[in-house]
Amino acid sequence: MKLPDITILDEKDKKLRLVSKEVSFPLSKEDKDNINKMVDYLKISQIEEWREKYNLRAGMGLSYIQIGIPKRIFVVVDEVDEGVFENYILINPKIISNSEELIYVGEGEGCLSVNREVEGIVPRFARITIEAYDINGNPFSIRVREDLSIAFQHEIDHLNGILFIDKIDPKNPYKNINNMREI
Repeated sequence: MKLPDITILDEKDKKLRLVSKEVSFPLSKEDKDNINKMVDYLKISQIEEWREKYNLRAGMGLSYIQIGIPKRIFVVVDEVDEGVFENYILINPKIISNSEELIYVGEGEGCLSVNREVEGIVPRFARITIEAYDINGNPFSIRVREDLSIAFQHEIDHLNGILFIDKIDPKNPYKNINNMREI
């Protein structure tokens, strides 16, 4: 498998702070190609042999802004079984409902744009429902929970110019930990 030709912006890049713009349909060939490259990159990053070959960090999601394009598109690639992936492509996503229950990633959230260890927890909703459009412009609704809920919220934050590190209290990185569930 060949590593797609995409460059992921580093947290120091000011473009990551832009609020991405709504997308109109039909998507251009370039947009569809970029989406496919993002999906391939994420798959490669999750397969140990390829990750080591290309010296990558594992990633589950990528937002369009992370490749320097301020459009409201993100992809999440979830390895549901060894080498078996489920791909989610969401365009113009909106969270329409969320659980009251909060969760956090026990070992800490990570990001392909943040190339350092970050201590602390990021409160996320355990379950969310999102309305979005697929690659062909068809509207759909999806309810996700646990890992996928965190990944989707993380990517929607990117579309709004927010990095996960912004959600960690610098004075108390484990603030309110007892009010949420670790996953």
